Amino acid sequence: MPRHDSTMIDLSGASADCLAICAARHPDPFAWLGQHVVGQQSVRRAFLPDAFRVEIQTPKGWIAMEPIHSDGVFVHQGEALPLPYRLRWEDRHGFHEHYDPYVFGPVLGDLEIYLFGEGRLYEAYHHLGAHRHRHEGVDGVSFVVWAPNAERVSVVGDFNDWDGRIHPMRARGLSGLWELFVPELAVGEIYKFEMRHRDSGVVFVKTDPYANAFELRPSTAARVVEDNHVWTDQSWMAARAGHDWQHAPMNIYEVHLGSWQRDAAGHFLSYETLAERLVTYCKEMGYTHIELMPVMEHPLDESWGYQVSGYFAPTSRFGTPDGFRAFVDHFHQAGIGVLLDWVPGHFPKDDWGLARFDGTALYEHADPREGEHSDWGTYIFNYGRNEVRGFLLANACYWADSFHIDGLRVDAVASLLYRDYSRPEGEWIPNQYGGRENLEAIDFLREMNVALNERHPGILTIAEESTSWPMVSRPTYVGGLGFSMKWNMGWMNDTLAYLEQDPIYRRFHQNDLTFSQLYAYTENFVLPLSHDEVVHGKRSLLDKMPGDVWQRFANLRLLFSYQFAHPGKKLNFMGNEFGQGREWDCGQALDWDLLNSDWHQGIRRLNRDLAYLYRDIPALHVQDFQGEGFSWVDCHDADQSVLSFLRWDRDGGFVLAAFNFTPVPRYNYRLGVPTAGRYHEIFNSDAGAYHGGNIGNLPQQAQARAWMGLPHSLELVLPPLGAIYLQLTGTG
Repeated sequence: MPRHDSTMIDLSGASADCLAICAARHPDPFAWLGQHVVGQQSVRRAFLPDAFRVEIQTPKGWIAMEPIHSDGVFVHQGEALPLPYRLRWEDRHGFHEHYDPYVFGPVLGDLEIYLFGEGRLYEAYHHLGAHRHRHEGVDGVSFVVWAPNAERVSVVGDFNDWDGRIHPMRARGLSGLWELFVPELAVGEIYKFEMRHRDSGVVFVKTDPYANAFELRPSTAARVVEDNHVWTDQSWMAARAGHDWQHAPMNIYEVHLGSWQRDAAGHFLSYETLAERLVTYCKEMGYTHIELMPVMEHPLDESWGYQVSGYFAPTSRFGTPDGFRAFVDHFHQAGIGVLLDWVPGHFPKDDWGLARFDGTALYEHADPREGEHSDWGTYIFNYGRNEVRGFLLANACYWADSFHIDGLRVDAVASLLYRDYSRPEGEWIPNQYGGRENLEAIDFLREMNVALNERHPGILTIAEESTSWPMVSRPTYVGGLGFSMKWNMGWMNDTLAYLEQDPIYRRFHQNDLTFSQLYAYTENFVLPLSHDEVVHGKRSLLDKMPGDVWQRFANLRLLFSYQFAHPGKKLNFMGNEFGQGREWDCGQALDWDLLNSDWHQGIRRLNRDLAYLYRDIPALHVQDFQGEGFSWVDCHDADQSVLSFLRWDRDGGFVLAAFNFTPVPRYNYRLGVPTAGRYHEIFNSDAGAYHGGNIGNLPQQAQARAWMGLPHSLELVLPPLGAIYLQLTGTG
């Protein structure tokens, strides 16, 4: 129905409303533009800058509208017209014909507005941003943005010559939400939001925080897209909901899509091509999951994706959102899970992005003591603001819902937990109780974990958390943060520090290897050898290893062998698995030609074989998080730098793992075993297939000689800088 107003028709000159529309200063363009009843008449007003003439479609045909302002204001009066009606006009670009956008009703419902204000609109991605849909019988695109401190917000793009006067939006009460349905707008259009600050009057342009796609960098406009992917992973998703991940093998391949491989010209591969190549490789290598460094849109390649500018958009570097959906689908068809790095701890200061979004500190804190990370040159989200918390909660749900993601690895959790994170004294603000804990961020993390698990059973959340914060991977109902798992940074740092020692000094550092058992079951741990360990002068894993070429490769094989035997799920960064020689460089592909060398091919074969052993032998994975799955054989032989332990399954099966961290073979080395019977090597890191020296053990019968508190024992040779796994294969 036409709306009523009390403004008298003035065809003789420009009213205050008319001037405000022309100046893009009208507080409520829907109150004046479109069709309104004035007295006993009906008036239609349209603003079409630079139009020569305008006509309106009526039941009697096309009728010319009368110009009342030279900037392009046109009026038609008479009987009320059925809505919606069409306009056609001519300007310097030619002829146009469209429905009048100012005759359509609101897009958002009251419930959505209420939940958004509460920070509980978990499906905000269906409502905010740009969405192609049918509204009041007409196809078009609805735009919704949150900008509570704007006097006026307009949608701008190629479709209106980036003129902020043409498509001003409707304010939805005091919610801070602005919306506009633009009829007949097509998929593929690029757009931004132009705003005028209510106090300063400054006019500026911002990209859409909820955009689902963007132009290729360095351009920053959002793009209207549709989800047309037809999923074929129903079996995977159904099985995931009931998957017992705590007792299953989990071997994660961490990948940066821009530098895993490139084409012959050095250009990025598409999502589809990457999926084909990566799935083939991951299946061959025995990975159960792939973890992608951030694929959310980001302006700078060198940020590796951690300076996110488009939280709801897969980066256009590799293709379209549907291309990324196909990527995930392809992995699921192959039985491989897909995890994403997610960055809710900070965002960049680019003036076209989230920073000072509506002219004020909207998504961030205004006070730099709360709102800035000086280390990263970024802003910190204001987790205490409902709409900001809701933005991040909806974003986590979006990747699970729209892209079937199997888990989120949450970046830099410590920076969220502590108000004084990386801050000197006096440059942070305590919480309401005087403490350093960020109470609002803690509540956010707990709500995120609960919301994801309730809405997407079987999904995983993994915390990159580098402190001793308690119960990170324990349920919220017992006081935990609710994560599924946590990176074991202590294990990683201690193990690498130990292996970087010259073997002659390792006897003084045995505690670096044994200390992890004091806390190994306080959390559900992932053992990471991540990208952070092979950049910024830290050297590649291979280059960290001491000694000559033989010793460096033997040490690296020993590192991976120790990782796969130690309790905890596994993660390795791309290139580690074949002994990349140089530090990782995001600007070029990995050095795949190294696989022409037996040294590097040996490292790759070792990682492949370890992955399959870990997957196929329950003792190596089923009790990764339980102390019952581990027992020492001997942790005290520091003088010979030897370590040995047992890994147990839940039925009494076990694997004996022994490690010699010196380049000296240990002959006639006696190890206790719990059971009589015949033992054989199921793995030897010094095997010839791995380009080792091939020093090992034939199958042997356990001797009835108690040793190390165990009733039986074996007399073994421990290869130099080598690891062996043994298993009981019979009683004869």
